[in-house]
Amino acid sequence: MPNGNEGMTKADTHKWEFKARFRRHAFGWKSQPAITRVKQAVTEIRKVARKEPVVAAEGAVTFFERLSPALEQIDSSSGAIGTAVGHAIEELVPVIGGAPASREVREAWLERLFEAHESDDIPYIERLADYWGDLCASEEIASTWADRLLPITRMAIGEDPSLRGHFHGTTACLSALYAAGRFDEIVALVRDDLIWPYRSWVVKALAAMGQKAEALRYAESCRSPWTNDFEVDSICEEIFLSSGLIEEAWSRYGLRANRRSTYLATFRAVASKYPHKTAGEILAGLVATTPGDEGKWFAAAKEAGLFDEALALARRTPCDPRTLARATRDHVEKRPEFAVNAGFLALHWLAEGYGYDITSVDVLEAYRPTMEAAARLGVAAEVKERIRALTTSPGLGVRFLSQILRRELE
Repeated sequence: MPNGNEGMTKADTHKWEFKARFRRHAFGWKSQPAITRVKQAVTEIRKVARKEPVVAAEGAVTFFERLSPALEQIDSSSGAIGTAVGHAIEELVPVIGGAPASREVREAWLERLFEAHESDDIPYIERLADYWGDLCASEEIASTWADRLLPITRMAIGEDPSLRGHFHGTTACLSALYAAGRFDEIVALVRDDLIWPYRSWVVKALAAMGQKAEALRYAESCRSPWTNDFEVDSICEEIFLSSGLIEEAWSRYGLRANRRSTYLATFRAVASKYPHKTAGEILAGLVATTPGDEGKWFAAAKEAGLFDEALALARRTPCDPRTLARATRDHVEKRPEFAVNAGFLALHWLAEGYGYDITSVDVLEAYRPTMEAAARLGVAAEVKERIRALTTSPGLGVRFLSQILRRELE
């Protein structure tokens, strides 16, 4: 494998496709094109990292330098572009931190990243500071950066109100202290009246020093209307898990600390972390955390093979008709009885007026596989009569449903 400086020679001449796409104000106000380009850039860099890690790390640094200026004009109100950038940071920090670069090369990377972070007005790459210790890649470099950032950090979060203020390097300083193993300095530096993002480093430092019970007590004491409960749950769960206290982690934090963007993703996250728990236990626990939204766990139950439970959940509260229709289509052959029930529920919730931007295609994609599965079971006439009854119910979507299915039901 080439050393860091030899790798940089190749990095200087490597042609990155993403560079032409990430120019200042390269994107308009729509976020989706930018999200696509961000994902493409990450894929391009990670592909190079398999054979040329130093070249890939240089590419990742360049990407972060160009990212915020390129995204400045995007409407970020939905949070989608921020999420995409967050995922990019999570994937590319290990590329930079793990590259076998010389100290000279790494110091240059860090200087460039720190400058980009300082200029990040929106901000998009703010979270890079959380990983500053990882980017340093050694205790020695991390300690050097901690010493560099400590004087301003002490003033920014100190007791003197005339000196206190925002310093973009505060989190980077705490991360560097942590990576350098200077845990006691973190505990001494961060006061109890500061915000959770700073106090969370105290929790990590206490845990790293073996004071896990104190770390848990401190984390719980940080809860407030201005603290992200999910983050507190996550850090406490990790302390229990790292101590081998799996049951305690499960009972106290397991169901709350693994929330994801969808119900199905949440179920998968919990199941992967607690493989000793049955799918039924996990599902029941998660359903209990969202009273009134039982139907939204249908896909999770179905994926876990809990077909009866899935149908029961979809009957209790509204479930996305498209999700039910897909389940119907996918199980016509192997589980026709399940398919009939799922399809009927799709039509039921359509009749009740549920579903976003529903079209005639959505109605037919629920109806036709339902009838196909019913025919396999020899109950087509009975199922058609049940569906016909739906078209005379008082639901908000009945009129639209009956118009689309008129010919089908004749």
